[in-house]
Amino acid sequence: MINRRTLLTAVAGTGALMAAPSVLRAQGAGSGPIRIGALNPVTGSGSPYGSGMQKMILAAAEAVNAAGGAAGRPIEITAEDTQTNPQAGVLAAKKLIEANKVQAILGTWSSGVSLAVIPLCNDAGIPLFHCSGAPALSTPPANAKGLGFRFQATNGRFGRAFAEICVKEGFKRPATMAFNNASGIGNTEGFRQAWEAKGGKVVESVVYEPNQASYRSELMKVLAAQPDVIVTGSYLADTTILLREWFQSGQPVRWIIPGWAANPDLIKALGPEVTEDIISVDSVSNEGSPAYAQFDAAYQKAMNQPGSANVYAAMTWDMVNVLALAIEAAGSSDMSAVVPKLREVGNPPGTVVSSFAEGKAALKNGKINYDGASSVLDFDQYGDVTPDFGAYFITGGKLERRYIVKI
Repeated sequence: MINRRTLLTAVAGTGALMAAPSVLRAQGAGSGPIRIGALNPVTGSGSPYGSGMQKMILAAAEAVNAAGGAAGRPIEITAEDTQTNPQAGVLAAKKLIEANKVQAILGTWSSGVSLAVIPLCNDAGIPLFHCSGAPALSTPPANAKGLGFRFQATNGRFGRAFAEICVKEGFKRPATMAFNNASGIGNTEGFRQAWEAKGGKVVESVVYEPNQASYRSELMKVLAAQPDVIVTGSYLADTTILLREWFQSGQPVRWIIPGWAANPDLIKALGPEVTEDIISVDSVSNEGSPAYAQFDAAYQKAMNQPGSANVYAAMTWDMVNVLALAIEAAGSSDMSAVVPKLREVGNPPGTVVSSFAEGKAALKNGKINYDGASSVLDFDQYGDVTPDFGAYFITGGKLERRYIVKI
């Protein structure tokens, strides 16, 4: 059963909106609130991030409303939980679109969920802002209408960061292991392409099926190639089993693992001895920007933790701001007019702004360029952004960021 919570940041005009014909609601007519869906992984494997992501959508919407709303209208958030499960995500998205009449969905996490939800957004003609890495989310059929906007790096870009780290660390014989889904294979394929472009060779590649009690046979195949590092496209549960079985093998090798799998929960599950010297790679927020300072204060207030604890929460903070600025620029919440404005307010040229209030004022004098908390937020032709990456080394049971990788 879906754990549903409805959290409203504004209620003025709700009755008038509900009384309007559905076509007019879809076009954003009227003076009531603009309805936005927050669809986050509050439970399931994404739960370490989901609550913070949801709370930053609410906090950013409150800031927009405090500044007078977008195009003169308040934003109303309805929040749902994907359970980090595609089937549950689809049910929640249908509820948001059909019952709540939302005009955009923000914050899906995990490629399986986003790939399952984006067809519903295409059918409804509303944008999906997501934090997923699968390359398939950039192009048709998933993004056939150009309604998908990615605030996380693509798996291909993660792979390029892995390759840069391999060069910097002096690895010569990398192998790959990938969870059999679009995200896992996307990571390792992105790495292979980038590594081979540098003249290197991947000594072994294995794609493993999910939800196994053991990955020993796949691991032994990779270790037989005598790699000096294993690059993964994996999740926390399978990574935990893989590393336990590798440690039992006694064969020395280093690991490069995406940050959503090599995190404090992995260290807690396996202990410092097993996880020592693992390299965890994750995108890094735009930490020196004024937008990040505002996000960080909001996150600390809501979660009693620094904003650096949840890179995805900075992304959902930006989602609300850039959407509200595009609505302000369009002068309407009609998504056929708003979507073309997303690149206008997020990309150069224009006056650099760091908040909705600042951008709203600057729009009166011309174009703006929202420089976000999660990245500089310049969308390419596919709706993707390119954040920086952090190389974190696990030392003594703690994650230590040693350097930033720019691609």
